[in-house]
Amino acid sequence: MLLSDTLTPAGHGQLGKIISSHSLSPSFSSRPLRYAVLGAGFAGLSVTWHLLKKSPKEKEMRIDIYDEVGVGGGASGISGGLLHPYSPKAKLLWRGAECWKESLMLLNVAEAAARLSGVDDSDDSFIVRRRGILRPAANTKNLIVLTDNAQNYDASCRIETIDEDTAQKLVPKIHVPFNSAFYMPEAVNVHPLRYLQALFLACQNVVNESSTSSHGQKELYLHKKSVQNLLELEGEYDAVIICLGAKADMLPELSGRLPLRTCRGVIAHLQLPANISLKQDGLVFHNGCIEYLTGWVGKLSLSGKTHVDHCFREEYPDYAPSILSDAWLAIQGSRSLYMGSTWEWKSRNSNPNVSVDEASKALQELLPKVSAFYPAIKDWTFTKANAGLRAMPPLTAHGSLPLLGCVNYFVGENVAGKYWLFGGLGSRGLLYHAWLGNLMAQAVISCNEQLIPSELTAWKNINR
Repeated sequence: MLLSDTLTPAGHGQLGKIISSHSLSPSFSSRPLRYAVLGAGFAGLSVTWHLLKKSPKEKEMRIDIYDEVGVGGGASGISGGLLHPYSPKAKLLWRGAECWKESLMLLNVAEAAARLSGVDDSDDSFIVRRRGILRPAANTKNLIVLTDNAQNYDASCRIETIDEDTAQKLVPKIHVPFNSAFYMPEAVNVHPLRYLQALFLACQNVVNESSTSSHGQKELYLHKKSVQNLLELEGEYDAVIICLGAKADMLPELSGRLPLRTCRGVIAHLQLPANISLKQDGLVFHNGCIEYLTGWVGKLSLSGKTHVDHCFREEYPDYAPSILSDAWLAIQGSRSLYMGSTWEWKSRNSNPNVSVDEASKALQELLPKVSAFYPAIKDWTFTKANAGLRAMPPLTAHGSLPLLGCVNYFVGENVAGKYWLFGGLGSRGLLYHAWLGNLMAQAVISCNEQLIPSELTAWKNINR
């Protein structure tokens, strides 16, 4: 872990730190620029990074991040982490190439910060797993659509159409029902929580560098507290950027005024048990019949009994990609993976904890879908489940696009400072967060909403 629950100095100057729920009162005499960022997920940390990098070097600045759980404590931190610029139909998403490029750059920033701090970057502790993503065709209609759209891939994230034999060289035992799968070799699997922790560390490094330079000093604080209403912050900040995901609609000033749908998703963590030696008492015999046990290696005796030497469970190859289909597998290691995700529409439950009953229902839904393309999943054991509440934006002519823009109209006409929304990232937060964080930071610094593409602010015209 990169963060602790106590007051933690970022380094020399102690300018980037986690502090308790008591906010520091501002001194308005000769104070620096002050920005509040609500939320420490993909949107919040991206806009924080870009505010630090895009602000005038000579200007002093302070950023306060408010998140009651801390970095990556919401839906961002438990997301699947499969990153590519395409829709489920393999069509390049709106501004997908730009978003893809910016996301890869921010991933590199986080990895560099982690290495600088000495964080373990072994395969079992990766921030980014670069093995590609494989998408088998699920049905005939799906095959036709994928085949057509895959021809128009972006050169920086290719889509290769492969047959079952080639797919099985990538993922042994994978089932490709229509002898056709679509492989994205440049696509990556991100560990969201480690990434967000490392990105926060990168922000702290920028702050520390400013303390030793002749330019304006930067400050960064993480407050582990929630903001119940926006007027709590009235008069304290030059701008407040709301990056709360589904919880943005729970602010009284915005409640019922954002065109967001909520959807709870459960993700299951599965592990492959260790191989078990059964040489001492490996006799298997049931009602005079020999039963077929997949994954068990043994020898048949003349008496009709099976003497099992050991139970062998094949590891997921290190070189193999993660898999996307009606459900997905985000590979964490040779014996560890995440499986997702369920879609419980209209849920308001943002609790990351999952009950036994909810976990059981999720497994009943997900395992048959995964077994259709990866039958070996039956050898894996469920260990735990987590859940997140997505904020799903409305469908537009360009697809489902996030909601950005100034929301002073919703807060009050006479409020001091600017209030901004950066939300509705839905299930594509990892793809959108870097590019949009850059745009949002520039709009906030310049107080100019026109820097944000009109497609992302059009939602406000509907809700006035």
